[in-house]
Amino acid sequence: MQTFIERGGWWVTAQFGLLFALVVAPQELPGMPALSMILGRWAPVVGFVLCGCGAMLAGAGLIHLGANLTPFPRPRDDGRLVQHGAYAIVRHPIYSGIIIGAFGWSLLRGSIVALVLSVTLLVFLYLKSCREERWLVERYPEYADYQKRVKKIIPFIW
Repeated sequence: MQTFIERGGWWVTAQFGLLFALVVAPQELPGMPALSMILGRWAPVVGFVLCGCGAMLAGAGLIHLGANLTPFPRPRDDGRLVQHGAYAIVRHPIYSGIIIGAFGWSLLRGSIVALVLSVTLLVFLYLKSCREERWLVERYPEYADYQKRVKKIIPFIW
């Protein structure tokens, strides 16, 4: 049985720390305007839509992953490679959904701090996905072909 560290536990710990910081981020800092003042009154509407889209994409990823789901970046020993459903349009739909939702949350709250944390989360999840994909290539020989066909983080784009 693999240890917490061998399975990538520190990635998970850091991810939840970033998500917590994002959720509790203040709307504004002293001397800085709220993001909603900069972007205007439509920012919360766009933020709400992005939160919904992110939740749907992450939810679809969770459903399609099924019994293969693990919070750790290292794939389960008894798992199988999923390439259907949400995984047919993006290799990491859960990460994608979280990122989209984070940017939506930033707009909904009108928080520059949350927006900076969303960018940080994007970079973090990209790096986490790079580590995860090295393990996936080791575990599933067909993953290399899947990488060539399906975008990593942003469906059809990146």
